[in-house]
Amino acid sequence: MAENLAVEMVEVGPRDGLQNEATVVATAGKAELIRRAITYGARRIEVTSFVNPKKVPQLADAEELVAMLPEREDVTFIGLVLNRRGAERALATGRIDELGAVCVTSDTFGIRNQGQSSGESLAAAMEIVELAQAAGRSGQITIATAFGCPFEGEIAIARVVEMAKRAADAQPREIALADTIGVGVPSQVSEMVGRVREAVGSLPVRVHFHNTRGTGLANVWAAVAAGAATVDASLGGLGGCPFAPGAAGNVATEDVAYMLERSGIATGLDLPRAVDAANWFTGVMGRALPAMVSRAPAFPLSLP
Repeated sequence: MAENLAVEMVEVGPRDGLQNEATVVATAGKAELIRRAITYGARRIEVTSFVNPKKVPQLADAEELVAMLPEREDVTFIGLVLNRRGAERALATGRIDELGAVCVTSDTFGIRNQGQSSGESLAAAMEIVELAQAAGRSGQITIATAFGCPFEGEIAIARVVEMAKRAADAQPREIALADTIGVGVPSQVSEMVGRVREAVGSLPVRVHFHNTRGTGLANVWAAVAAGAATVDASLGGLGGCPFAPGAAGNVATEDVAYMLERSGIATGLDLPRAVDAANWFTGVMGRALPAMVSRAPAFPLSLP
């Protein structure tokens, strides 16, 4: 673990945290969530997605929300896009700093999620990065269902490595490995992160874990130990995919920050402020959220 004394965190709550929720959060509430994320130290925030609003109605206010973003030169606002149309919408706002493109390992999931085969989704992701760069923005590529597919089952690590090598040709900001349905385990994570890092050379590797089967935090630890540079997390542990049956929430921002900071790995996040934000967010959602740290007593103790 010595090589990773600091890890970058990407707050994905405003997008991945909300996209599968039955409760539609008002645009002003999303803007406040982003403002609070900045307050607790988030400097890369996935704010929304530019996708078909009929398929993801919770994020139908993408342009309206982006227009409310604060002017912050020290914060990277990320918009998820799945195709050229989405990329053009995001770039047209003039406020999105980075396009997040997604390719998938399985044809079945790709067709259900994006209307594209696996190969088509990779080609589209590479085009999105090119569009971002041409517009003076950055682009990243996430390989979704990297650890397993809800329709096709096991995914060979060799398949993920080959996709990562091809994606690297587009020179994205990074390559992300996403456990879309939360089936990964630490040994699998260690091997995959290690092999992908070797395959993509100097490009950083980012990871995105769902906690569907309770392995999320263990997978974060394994990924960081294997050299992952960046970890996605969602305030309160909300999250899920409308196209992946049973996919539960993301690893929680406050839980990941607690684990890493207590282990001597800097995240750049202010944990007490993140907990305060999670408690506020609980009120917005009207129910207890999955995260653990924000429901536990503070530790270390603040003694007089």
